[in-house]
Amino acid sequence: MGFLKIRAQTALHVATLVAMAFALWMMFVWVPTDINQGVVQRILYIHVPVAWVSMVAIVGVAVASVMYLITKRENWDRLAASMAEVGVVFGAIMLISGMVWAKPVWEVWWTGEAKLTTALILFFIYVAYLMFRAYFPPGDQRMRLSAIIAIIGAIDTPIIYYASVLWQEAHPPLIVGPIAEEENLVAAQIGLTLLVSVIAFSFLFFSLLVTRLSLAKIEHDHEVLKYRIINPEMSAS
Repeated sequence: MGFLKIRAQTALHVATLVAMAFALWMMFVWVPTDINQGVVQRILYIHVPVAWVSMVAIVGVAVASVMYLITKRENWDRLAASMAEVGVVFGAIMLISGMVWAKPVWEVWWTGEAKLTTALILFFIYVAYLMFRAYFPPGDQRMRLSAIIAIIGAIDTPIIYYASVLWQEAHPPLIVGPIAEEENLVAAQIGLTLLVSVIAFSFLFFSLLVTRLSLAKIEHDHEVLKYRIINPEMSAS
């Protein structure tokens, strides 16, 4: 079983490498340069996928947290924590790539519009969740309170998605999803590149998540072993 698990992880990492390489080729070679925004528009092929992954990841953290509250199994808590650690990286890239795009297009690094503000809140939710886990004493109470933070944090995801619809703002309109208007649909090459990029970055997320979960399992086993060494009488009982 362990051998099959290693083979599956290796296959995932290889698929991620191939998908990312193909996506990067499409971003910087295959798709034509945007007439209006120029080369800077290519940042959106990174910004949109990482934003999507960071939003889906917090929902995944919340789902895993709910499963922990129901089952009380630590595996769900480790999954939630691992997804948050990977998700915060994508959230940071989302903010940075958005600012890099905004400076030449809007002539400012940041505005206070709703979509940007709610995206920043999502990043802070990730940070708050991870800081709480880092500084609160380990145990059932930490896992329960962490789960509550994650569930509350997931509420921000639909707000981010619908922000450009609910509030009139400078942020580009929705180009994907159930409420994207027909006139906002992108050209075929741009749309295909975005789709491939989303798939590639999704593979990257799962590849990093699997790696982090493996490390979390090692950390857990190490803590259990250390506890048994320090408390041999408890282990014997």
